Parts: sequence; C-alpha cells; structure tokens
Amino acid sequence: MIQLDRLDSGKLDCARGIVRELGSVLVAYSGGVDSTLLLKLALDELGGRAVAVLASSPAYPEPEQQQARDMARSLGARLIEVETHELELEAYTQNHPDRCFHCKEELFETLEPVRRELDLEHLAYGATADDAGDHRPGHGSAVRRGVRFPLLEAGMGKAEIRAAARELGLANWNKPSFACLSSRIPHGTEVTVAALRRIEAAESAIKALGFQQVRVRDHGDIARIEVDPEEIDRLAAAREHVVEALRQAGYTFVSLDLEGYATGSLNRTWRPTAG
Repeated sequence: MIQLDRLDSGKLDCARGIVRELGSVLVAYSGGVDSTLLLKLALDELGGRAVAVLASSPAYPEPEQQQARDMARSLGARLIEVETHELELEAYTQNHPDRCFHCKEELFETLEPVRRELDLEHLAYGATADDAGDHRPGHGSAVRRGVRFPLLEAGMGKAEIRAAARELGLANWNKPSFACLSSRIPHGTEVTVAALRRIEAAESAIKALGFQQVRVRDHGDIARIEVDPEEIDRLAAAREHVVEALRQAGYTFVSLDLEGYATGSLNRTWRPTAG
C-alpha cells in the first residue's frame, strides 16, 4: 500500500535550497518517485545546469527503463543513457550482503566521466531518510565518493517525498517502489542473467493481472511471491493462472508469501559477522 504523509513544506524548501546551492548537477535518475522528485527540483532550481542520466543493465527491465524515459521527457529534462556492467564483477555476482556497494561503485564510476565531460559540479542521487534504517551498503559508496543526496540531507522520507511529488504534479507520485531484479535473489546465491530474466518474466506475468506492487523472490526452483497484503486473496483466487505463468517462466514450485510485500525482506537472511 502506498503511504503518503502530509506535505512538509519546510523539508521541501530545504531540499530546494540544497539543490540550488549545488550550482549544477548530474542526477542519477531511475524513473522512481525519489529520483524523479530530485530531478524536478534540479530542473526548477538550476534549469539547463541539471542533466539526468539513466543507467541500464540486465538487472533492470526494459519496461521500467521506458517509463523512466517517458517521465524525463515529460519534465523536459535532458536525458543521457549509459550502460553499467555490474554483472561482470565477481564481487557483485557472488551476491554477498555488500552487493549493492559494488553496484553503486560501478554506477558512480560510470557516471563520473559523464559529469566531468558535461562540466557539472556535482553528482546526486535520490537517497531518502528512510534508507538510513535498513541495510544499504550502496549508500556507503555514495558517501565515499562525495555524491550528494539532497532529499536525505533535507530529512525527507519516502512518504513525504510522495506527498511532495503529488503536490508538484508528478505523474508517478504513486508509482510502486522498484528495486533492481538482483534484490530478489537471496544473499549467497549467485546472480546470473538467466535468473534475472526468469524473475522478470514471472513479475511481468503477475503485473499483467493488474497487481502493481510485486516481488518474485527467487529461491532456485521455488518462486516466493509477495504482493500487498490486501491483494493476497485476489492473487490466491488467480492461483491456477499464476502457477502456469510462473512455470512457463522457469520455476518448478510456486508459493505465496502470506505476510505480503516487505521492502528488503531478504535482508532478514543476512546476519553480520561478530567481531
């Protein structure tokens, strides 16, 4: 379920001020509500000194990428596209709990030359205040490299960001959250292109039935489906269709998670090493 807080104009103004002080910025843009709000503020405050960059890799479905392109176009943003190659990194494909760190390292390593070529002062991405409460190793890469995160710096959480996006008329203010397809694979299980395509096909089949917030957690031969708790009964009613579709996607067994969708649920399988 989409959570929406009352608009906090003070935090929104703070975020605007932070963006304005950047002078010029390359926005790491994904088409999600967080990076879209950041891009909107950058365009409002900096005009042509704000540029969006969209990274593509096998971990991101093409329909998501196309939605991002369409949204950037509607904002009148200059959009540059690059490819990242995190799946060529053993440190990423081994899928240890620090996988996202290596993903962000590859992303920022790819974007930094773009920033320099465009003569922009800063690189920024849409981290939020909520990210501080979960296992987010990718954020450590941003901090290490001096990447800015104005929404987090202004103390804006996801629900506040959605409220601000709706207030500013962003068409995707209620877009379900989306993480890369690798996040569906438990830590310690290798990330492969074949697994990513299997997950993509499975999630696409469920979304085609009208479900918006969907995660297919990949446990080898077993697909564990998460949808919003209030949608569980409806998914169960479509059981036969779902089972057939997911077997066609490549799964042998199909299960429905009775808890429902939870952000970063696979992080529960990770326990930090003592000492």
